[in-house]
Amino acid sequence: MLNTPPAAFPITAPRASGHAEGVSNDEFRAAMTRLAAGVVLVTAQEPPLDPDDPSAPGGEDVGMTATAFMSVSLDPPLVLVSLREGSRMDDLLDEQPLWAVSVLSESQRHIAGRFAMKGRISDRLLFEDIPYVRGEATGAPLVGGALATLECRTEQRVVAGDHTLVIGRVLTAGVPSADGGPLTYFRGRYRQLG
Repeated sequence: MLNTPPAAFPITAPRASGHAEGVSNDEFRAAMTRLAAGVVLVTAQEPPLDPDDPSAPGGEDVGMTATAFMSVSLDPPLVLVSLREGSRMDDLLDEQPLWAVSVLSESQRHIAGRFAMKGRISDRLLFEDIPYVRGEATGAPLVGGALATLECRTEQRVVAGDHTLVIGRVLTAGVPSADGGPLTYFRGRYRQLG
C-alpha cells in the first residue's frame, strides 16, 4: 500500500531560500508586515568597566527599538522581547540581567527611529537630548512621556532561529503618561491609531 500525504498537507519542494517548509524570507517578511505591533524602547546600562574601583568610568546606557515585545504571564508578571542574535543588546543582556522597557507614544516616533538606525552613532549621543529618569530597580533609562514603563530581570533566554527570546520578570511597572495613543509599526512604517 502506498503512503500518500493527505491533500490538506501537500509536500512542497525546497525553495531557493533553503527553507524546506516552502516559504521564502521575502514571503515571510511580507506576511508579517501585515501584523501591527506596538513599539517599545528596550534599555539597559552596561556594567562598570571595573566594578571594584569606584573611580572607574561607569558603563554606557544602551537602547534598542523593538516591535517584538509582549506580555507572557500575569502570575508571575513576565514579558518577552525578541533580540537579533549577536546584536549589542543581545550581548549586553547575556551578561547584564537588568533591563527596562518604555512603551512609546505616537508622539515619540523620532525616538523609535533614532534607536532603530543601522550604523548609528554611539548610544551616549542618542540619549543626549531625550528626557528620561533612571529606574530604581535597574538603573536603566525610562523615557519621559512613555505610555508605560517596566523594569525587568532576565529569567530565561531561548535561542530561536536568528533571534534570542529574552523572558523577563517585571520588577516595577508604571504608567507615567496617559496622553496620546500608542506608536505602532505596520507595513514597514511607524503609524498612529485612527
